[in-house]
Amino acid sequence: MTFMVDKQLRFQGFLVNLLMKVKSETKYLKSSQKMAKSMRSLSGRVAKGLDCREVQVPRTGGGTIRTRIYMPEEPHFPLPGVLWLHGGGYAIGVPELDHAMYQRLMATSPCIIVAPDYRLSTKSPYPAALNDCYDVLLWMRTQITELGLRSNQLMVGGNSAGGGLTAALTLLARDRAEVNLAFQMPLYPMIDDRMTNPSAVGNTSPVWDSNLNLWAWKLYLGDRFGTEVPAYAAASRATDFSRLPPTATFVGDLEPFRDETVAYVNNLREAGVKVDFQVYEGCFHGFDAVCPGAEVSQRALAFLMESYKKATETYFAEQP
Repeated sequence: MTFMVDKQLRFQGFLVNLLMKVKSETKYLKSSQKMAKSMRSLSGRVAKGLDCREVQVPRTGGGTIRTRIYMPEEPHFPLPGVLWLHGGGYAIGVPELDHAMYQRLMATSPCIIVAPDYRLSTKSPYPAALNDCYDVLLWMRTQITELGLRSNQLMVGGNSAGGGLTAALTLLARDRAEVNLAFQMPLYPMIDDRMTNPSAVGNTSPVWDSNLNLWAWKLYLGDRFGTEVPAYAAASRATDFSRLPPTATFVGDLEPFRDETVAYVNNLREAGVKVDFQVYEGCFHGFDAVCPGAEVSQRALAFLMESYKKATETYFAEQP
């Protein structure tokens, strides 16, 4: 597999493998718990050049959801609202991991980014994370004036597991009809727990392979793993892709999620949804975040920003 990886990605991919790859499900669980705890140290960090603050959003059933809000230092309201969902295999991560993405989005077209610190699968399997994300989306809907949002431009995006939550959330929002979304960006989304597509079988690429994928799904789904999993947990299982928002996404051709992303895009297009999509050759999972300076990463991020810019100028969805 290594010789197939883009030359500018190989060294960093090798380093990430040394840090992340484990050889058993037990070690994966322990590693995820350790990494999730370690990432807590990032909580509260600010993103250079952005106005950053934190709120506690009420959680349905009790408690609150720590949520980060990012906006330009000198905003001109109203602005598009982007609900951003971090990645991490549903098991690790905090909103502060994606500061580079927030800065790119803001530089491309100013917006207000709302990023929830949703519950992780190591302690709370599905539907905890999705419920948290939906609660924060509903909160955005009720805080449109207070946050300075455009009521007709609520968007959602995320990478990896965050992409999976993005795809699931758009299904849930469509079906509950409480919030209308104008656009979605589910980057290389984790959306198919069945793992039967060729790219997900026996994949040994850097960063994320078939074993990690299996163990992560088992953690996220809990007792539901191996059963008839709902589409709100794994969006590839949906049978109706109509009336979903315009979409932009990309994926590497070497990663486990390649085929499920291609299938998802095809389903959207067949249902009449507008989609901007690219597959990047020689790229493993999360290549743009692992090696942002690589030429192929720059091309992928430029493609995404172009799609996002177009969305802020073109796509609108009035609230119910």
